[in-house]
Amino acid sequence: MRASAAALETVSVDVPESALEAFEAALGSVCATVGFFRDQDATRWRVEGVKPVGEGDSELAAALALATALTGVEAAPRRAAVPAEGWLARTRAAFPQQIIGRRFAVRGTHIFGPTPAGRITLSLDASLAFGSGEHGSTRGCLRALEGVAHRRPRRILDLGTGSGILAMAAARLLHRRVLAVDLDPWSVRVARRNAVLNRIGPMLRCRRADGWHDRAVRAGGPYDLVLANILARPLCLMARPLAAHLAAGGTAIVAGLLAGQARQVLAAHRRRGMRLEAAIADGPWATLVLRADQRGAHCG
Repeated sequence: MRASAAALETVSVDVPESALEAFEAALGSVCATVGFFRDQDATRWRVEGVKPVGEGDSELAAALALATALTGVEAAPRRAAVPAEGWLARTRAAFPQQIIGRRFAVRGTHIFGPTPAGRITLSLDASLAFGSGEHGSTRGCLRALEGVAHRRPRRILDLGTGSGILAMAAARLLHRRVLAVDLDPWSVRVARRNAVLNRIGPMLRCRRADGWHDRAVRAGGPYDLVLANILARPLCLMARPLAAHLAAGGTAIVAGLLAGQARQVLAAHRRRGMRLEAAIADGPWATLVLRADQRGAHCG
């Protein structure tokens, strides 16, 4: 986070659900935080990102052009300047404490007072609060994590860690070290900072990595638990290496997909020898709990 209060801007586009994933990826390539909002008639989505004014404009234009080429949807971006202080105040106001599942509470550092009794409380800086627990995918992953904790997985990978919230939740709940990776160096810094904030810095090994292409990620397996809150298309593309690096009987929690995309993602993983153990719905979002059989999944 910058020390000075640099001016920020919001960049938003309105797209149909079929193009949501591509345009989220486009804004996410430049913006540090991206949100999704369904309009009242439930036929279109607003995708909104926040970034410093003028930063990454050429990269954003190229990413939006690619999204248009992939989807056939033209969406003119709208921009609105927002002072850094105003954005932070708005973020804090929109980031109340989240009570999730049976075990977790997520709160910003701007919330004071006692933490909820009997829950694992994860604190996040409101100025870095993407992946804050408000998104249905994050909530679904945390609930799924509760459901598989009894297996006591030893080797754990959080693929596309973002804020680090899932890696921190796994470390706190399971008392295990977690490898937390992300392609975005900003996300790696944020995850590392949040781990220190929650006094579990040594429990998280945060590193920049291009998923399964990274040698250290492959070498860390076979994994007993993989958390991947990404998007439907990359999840499908990663099904083969995921199966190859999942231990026999291992579990994968995959999310970042709309309910209508769940069948596609499930089919990609079933082809690699994995089976569906549970599906969790949270609004329009779905989280899948997948498991390799006791002989391990396969790559065929």
